[in-house]
Amino acid sequence: MLLAIDVGNTNIKYGVFDGNKLAASFRVASHVKKTADEYGAVLTNLLSTSGISLKEIDGVILSSVIPTLNYTVCHMCEYFFGVKPLVVGPGVKTGLNIKAENPREVGADIIVNSVSAYKKYGGPVVVIDFGTATTFDVVSAKGELIGVIIAPGMKTALASLVTGTAQLPMIELEAPKSVLGKNTENAMQAGIVFGMAGLVEKIIDKIKSETGFGKLTVVATGGMAKLVKGEVTCINAVDRTLTLEGLRLIYDLNKKTEA
Repeated sequence: MLLAIDVGNTNIKYGVFDGNKLAASFRVASHVKKTADEYGAVLTNLLSTSGISLKEIDGVILSSVIPTLNYTVCHMCEYFFGVKPLVVGPGVKTGLNIKAENPREVGADIIVNSVSAYKKYGGPVVVIDFGTATTFDVVSAKGELIGVIIAPGMKTALASLVTGTAQLPMIELEAPKSVLGKNTENAMQAGIVFGMAGLVEKIIDKIKSETGFGKLTVVATGGMAKLVKGEVTCINAVDRTLTLEGLRLIYDLNKKTEA
């Protein structure tokens, strides 16, 4: 079985693949101060609840946007599973042609999502990842990553409002019934949710006009994807396992190359 690990700024996502099938997936909080033993203990328990033993894991692939956690996670994998992870980065084959001034600057999460979306939906395709940051990855019909847009994430914007003001409270993010807020909570929800919806619509329009793509598939992933899709018309699909599937594809590509 393959263990796919996606280290994000807020959460770490684990996916266990039995061949091409996602057999189990888990999500835990990202903490740079946690040790390899702590991460390993939690993951061991999660695997056990799904009936998966440590001995069944014979491959690991890691994508990370927190470099300081890489050593900890790699050490965990080697100690608990006896496997050295394949880390997505320079030198790893992805099949993606990155059209950037400095391809090494492109985040592993962007690469993995782009690979997955192109393989699954074809191109041209835009992946919108609603995470700590909201990223737009633009992939051409030829499988080229031709551009990336980065905006604040919805929870990041909410946290900024709460910490930067004296009276605004932490709220639950959901779409209010009206854009005209009648109380503080609804006013904040309207600004953040409908504001993000407007941002998404505008950026997709700009992508279409600048690229000239006649037909464009827009795929959303991340925690807030379903919420935003309900407020826009430009998102074609929500795919919560997109990143994990991309990690599997990259792992398989590199293993075939080695063979």
